[in-house]
Amino acid sequence: MLLAGTHDGVYRADGPRFDSAERVLDAGRVVRVRRFDGWNGVFAATKSGLYRSTDGGDTWTDLEVPREEVYSVLGDPADGESSRRDDEHRRDSLDGKRLYAGTHPAHLYASEGEGETWRELSGFQDLPSRERWHTPRHRDEAHVRSLGAHPDAADRVVAGVEVGGVHLSDDRGETWTERRSGVHDDVHHVLVRGPDHYVASCGGGLYRTRDAGETWIRLDSDVDQTYFRESFAHDGTLYAAAAQSSPGTWNGERGADAALFESENDGDTLESVPYPGLPEEVVLSWTADADGRVFAGTNDGSVILRASGEWVEAGELPAGVASLCWV
Repeated sequence: MLLAGTHDGVYRADGPRFDSAERVLDAGRVVRVRRFDGWNGVFAATKSGLYRSTDGGDTWTDLEVPREEVYSVLGDPADGESSRRDDEHRRDSLDGKRLYAGTHPAHLYASEGEGETWRELSGFQDLPSRERWHTPRHRDEAHVRSLGAHPDAADRVVAGVEVGGVHLSDDRGETWTERRSGVHDDVHHVLVRGPDHYVASCGGGLYRTRDAGETWIRLDSDVDQTYFRESFAHDGTLYAAAAQSSPGTWNGERGADAALFESENDGDTLESVPYPGLPEEVVLSWTADADGRVFAGTNDGSVILRASGEWVEAGELPAGVASLCWV
C-alpha cells in the first residue's frame, strides 16, 4: 500500500498505481509521511499538526505537538551492533523509545510516550548560528525540514534546517553541534545513508559527507540544475532531482527546467535520465515498495514508477506529491 503526502492531505492507493487513490487524511499541506522500523503505524507531518495512523490510514490521531506546523518526524531506529557495543552508557540515562518532531518556527520536540506528552529539546536553540536561521520566504523564520538517524548510531540525530544548515546530536537531541560549514544553508532533506554518511539536498546544490558533516563535497557541479528537494538510495543507486531555481519560478517564463538524476557511484557522477513530465514537473519525493520498485512524486501530482529500466506513469493525484511512503 502506498501513502502520498500531498499539498492537500494524505492519499492512499492499495496497488502499484495511483489511479484510484483516495484521500484518507484531510490535513492541508503535508510535508512528510514516514514509517520507522520498530514502530507501529505511519506518521504524517503537516502544517496542521503531526498525525499517526496504526490501521493503514483508515483513522488518524493528532499527536498534539506544542507547535502546529510540523515539518519533520523521526522515530528512534532499532539499535545496530555498533550502537549497542559503544553507547550502552548513554542508554542508562536516556531510556525509552523516543519520537521527535521538528517544527516551524525551528524548534525540536521529543516524546518518550509515543506522542502522548512532549517536551522541547532546548539545546537545539543554543546552537551558535540560531539567530541567523530565517528567510523572508518563510515569514522571516526557519523550520526543521529534515530529521534522520541510522541504526548503527541510534543515539545520533541529524537535523536539516530550512534555512539554517545541518546540525548533529550524539545524545538523542539533548546537545547539538553545527555541521553547516561547507554545505548550503537552505537544507530541504538529509538522506542518512550510514552513521557518518549523509547526502543533503539543498536550495543551492546536492552535497555529500562521509565524516558526519565535518567536511562536505558538492555533487552537482557538472549539471545545470541546483535546486534539490530530496534524494533517495535503493539497491545501489542514488536518485536525486532538481530544478533550475525555487518553486516561485516554476510557472514563469523559464519554467522549472527540471531534471532527474541517477548515480551508481554515490553521486560522484550524476546521469540525467528521461521521465514523464520532463522538464516541467519537478520530482519532490521517493519511495520503494516491497518488491523493490522505486516510485517518485512530482509537484504537479504525478506519480511515476521505475520499471524495466525506464520511468513510466503510475497515476495522478489532485495535488503536488511532497512525500511518498510504502507501508
